Amino acid sequence: MANDDSFLTVTDLSMRFGGLLAVDGISFSVKPREIFVVIGPNGAGKTTVFNCISGFYKPTTGSIRLQGREIASMGSHQVARQGVVRTFQNVRLFKSMTVLENLLVAQHNLRTNMLTGLLKTRRYRETEEKMLKQALFWLDYMDLREFANREAGNLAYGHQRRLEIARCMVTQPRVLMLDEPAAGLNPQEKKDLQLLIGRLRDEFDVCVLLIEHDMSLVMGVAERILVMEHGRPIALDIPEKVRNDERVIKAYLGEE
Repeated sequence: MANDDSFLTVTDLSMRFGGLLAVDGISFSVKPREIFVVIGPNGAGKTTVFNCISGFYKPTTGSIRLQGREIASMGSHQVARQGVVRTFQNVRLFKSMTVLENLLVAQHNLRTNMLTGLLKTRRYRETEEKMLKQALFWLDYMDLREFANREAGNLAYGHQRRLEIARCMVTQPRVLMLDEPAAGLNPQEKKDLQLLIGRLRDEFDVCVLLIEHDMSLVMGVAERILVMEHGRPIALDIPEKVRNDERVIKAYLGEE
């Protein structure tokens, strides 16, 4: 439930698809700069919760508030303008564009109107310079500068994952939502991802919401964990307590 210092608050969230109740009365709050992880077996409703928060679904019932402002009725572009951005289970880059172009396109909300673009006004030039500077910063931060002019679809899979996160961060978000970012990564890349998530939170003051199946990564980064099963919450606590919760062990972590 909501705390006085909550940044993102989800209350009694439900999502129904015809006769299927995919999410059933989920409530949680995320504090400023918190790394909050959602886990659960396949089909538990984790990604549906993410889709509701990020505006891809309009929830059947419930409230989603960002710093007290209701965002449940907003579309995905409106939610993104509020500073809530996300990645997906499957990488969704503009694969025929270059790495640099992907980061420029991600900043489209900064662009001025069509007329200023046609006239190449001073404001337009300043905006374009700002976008390029921001894109180059994130290429360096993510160790992707050498691939700036390579088509995104030709990058190694691990680099595509990093580019997808860079494409979120280039918009200077307040909430970064990562949907199974470790999927398909090798062990070293997973270790690097764990360090990266911590750095992004510490250096850029973002909340991080994470869906992940890799329990080593989860236990390495999470400050609190929400465990879902069949669309419902079965545990919400710090990692140490979740690890030893009998309901979680039975439903997800597995019994010895």
